[in-house]
Amino acid sequence: MSTDDKNRAIAAAILPLVGGAENIGSVAHCMTRLRLGLRDRSLVQDEALKALPAVMGVVEDDTYQIVLGPGTVARVTPEIEALVAAAPQPTHSAEDLAAQGAALKAAQKERNATPFKLFLRRIANIFVPLIPALIGCGIIAGLNGLLINLGWLPGVTPALAAMASGFMALIAVFVGYNTAKEFGGTAILGGAVAAIIVFPGVAKIDAFGQTLSPGQGGVLGALGAAILAVYVEKWCRRWVPESLDVLVTPTLTVLVSGLVTIFGLMFVAGEISTAIGTFADWLLANAGAGAGFLLGGLFLPLVMLGLHQALIPIHTTLIEQQGYTVLLPILAMAGAGQVGAAMAVYLKLPRNGSIRRTIKSALPAGFLGVGEPLIYGVSLPLGRPFITACVGGAFGGGFIGLFSMLGDTVGSTAIGPSGWALFPLLDGDKGLGETIAIYAGGLLVGYLAGFVATYFWGFSKELLEEFDVDTEAAPAEVTVATGGPTPEREPEPAKV
Repeated sequence: MSTDDKNRAIAAAILPLVGGAENIGSVAHCMTRLRLGLRDRSLVQDEALKALPAVMGVVEDDTYQIVLGPGTVARVTPEIEALVAAAPQPTHSAEDLAAQGAALKAAQKERNATPFKLFLRRIANIFVPLIPALIGCGIIAGLNGLLINLGWLPGVTPALAAMASGFMALIAVFVGYNTAKEFGGTAILGGAVAAIIVFPGVAKIDAFGQTLSPGQGGVLGALGAAILAVYVEKWCRRWVPESLDVLVTPTLTVLVSGLVTIFGLMFVAGEISTAIGTFADWLLANAGAGAGFLLGGLFLPLVMLGLHQALIPIHTTLIEQQGYTVLLPILAMAGAGQVGAAMAVYLKLPRNGSIRRTIKSALPAGFLGVGEPLIYGVSLPLGRPFITACVGGAFGGGFIGLFSMLGDTVGSTAIGPSGWALFPLLDGDKGLGETIAIYAGGLLVGYLAGFVATYFWGFSKELLEEFDVDTEAAPAEVTVATGGPTPEREPEPAKV
């Protein structure tokens, strides 16, 4: 079967288990998850969906999220979109649509109880689409630095520098565009206002007794400027006559928010950005081991909740200021703890073929820093191993933080990759070899600590009796949409 046929088959298997094409209102994806906006959640067949070989887990959030893993999700999503587009759309009366909309709104409101969580998710939605460009440009920047250090291809390195730096020089524009789109404004107006921040001509402007610098305020300034533009635009839509709207609204939006950006936001956001960089440096230099232990230990729960994307503005700000983010290598240790915990689970459950197969299929992605398959397929359903995986991440993060205290800073020139995939993006204040060695040491500590904690403390006697059973003897001939038998169900969540 070709790759295209395989992805088409996965999409065809998923579709009926989520209620069919008529039950899908929106389709999107991030690095590992297929995100579906469903009209009726009750139509989803969760257990049959989890049993599909390609599905590593599901997550209930503002959208229904199916974990397929990196690479696969980007190829399956267009197939889902094509199937949905080709299906006949259902017709509903106004009363049916109103009732359905009210039910969906009530269910979503109950799941997303806090405004803070909604705000963080919006911030994540702004920056997630930028990750592919950040990864690509970051890897090119690392390659360019390596060639320069080796003295190779001097005629090519300027071109690589342009490729690596072009996006970062204009990232504020993309942030402004996505921000306005996310907050309900005209996207291009958000981009236009944010473009003021990176325009070279701002160097001729004095604000707060100092001359502005192009890029001052960075992505935080662009974020604030675009949000302001959205509110100005909405005010104009309410009060400007329709006959003048096409001329007055965009003009006032750019003028008012642009002036506030130049004579206020750029300065304020610049001070905040500087403070973030200064605090990160101070924290790692003075309390690196403790800070690394805490950050590495808490990151897996953030990944589980999908809130880790809210850290992207901080990473991006550090990359703008220093050329790399010192936080990402520490946070990446959470994935190392998860891998170590999964290895221990594999040894502790020698008779459970279902869980062991899941671990074997998910470990390669885990080594590359994609922890969701192991989280949702192994540690979280078992309960205690999720906590011991966090312990492994804490020790790995503490190791990286300790070296920061000793003056050996480890950073990443881009965001997105983790685990072994982060090696091409590593940078720091010492030689590349030393930086790589420290990061590799942190991974090993995370693997070992996660393994030891899980092997000795990850299972109670009752948990072992419940899960160390021969699953091969259980009946598994349940026919689903693919037309064949499904593997055994994943274990239900256990009490910690």
